Amino acid sequence: MEWYGAKSTSRANGLEAHESSSARHASLGNMRTSGMIGGLGPESTVDYYRSIIGRFRALQPDGGYPHVIINSLDVDKGIALLDAGRLGELADYLATGVELLARAGADFGFIAANTPHLVFDEVQRRSEIPLLSIVRVTCDYTQALGLKKVGLFGTGFTMRASFYQEEFQRAGIALVRPKESEQEFIHGKYIGELLSNRFLPETRTEILNIAQRMRCEDGIEALVLAGTELPLLLRDTASPGLEFLDTTLIHVEAVVDELLR
Repeated sequence: MEWYGAKSTSRANGLEAHESSSARHASLGNMRTSGMIGGLGPESTVDYYRSIIGRFRALQPDGGYPHVIINSLDVDKGIALLDAGRLGELADYLATGVELLARAGADFGFIAANTPHLVFDEVQRRSEIPLLSIVRVTCDYTQALGLKKVGLFGTGFTMRASFYQEEFQRAGIALVRPKESEQEFIHGKYIGELLSNRFLPETRTEILNIAQRMRCEDGIEALVLAGTELPLLLRDTASPGLEFLDTTLIHVEAVVDELLR
């Protein structure tokens, strides 16, 4: 498995300085504890957990396993709030989930999904522990590669929103969305298939066709898989002349680096 992401400091990854209670480490030695907001959706949460363990063990071959607390939320509830445009309630739902992670002893947290970052700033504002943003670390990695123009795939909520666009624009990177009809296709397959653990070859083929059209017509150098189910469909797939930026693996590397800090 290839790991994406450049080494960076916790502040560059979007973690603000927070003091953590010494009591959190009382029974865990010196190892830090991460808190994952998972379930959004379930299959990618499993992928995150497996990848965190793999990355941690690769860096710590002498033994040990990472301390990870998982709070698995209800993806159907999250989608319903997004469909209804009730972003304030989504922020409440996520902030409550993060609060439980903090109470359970997490030193820092992260949301194992892209779309909930629509309300990331509000959730971080209300959190007593720092949160590691998938958008920030993906932007940092893309910038480290020297890329100037990349495409964006994700849910319709993510592709239509500005949170990726603004982050990448600040880094001097142009972000290209698919055509409206292509966004509708990707979103429909994401919600109707990928979140239900259905990864169909015909869906993969059509999504790769969209990626290649964007490479040829829009001049994108790489494609940000800004939906954590998309790597489950495309991770072992080659697309000539186009690199896939796997946001799950980029995020996982940052999480493990923070655990070992």
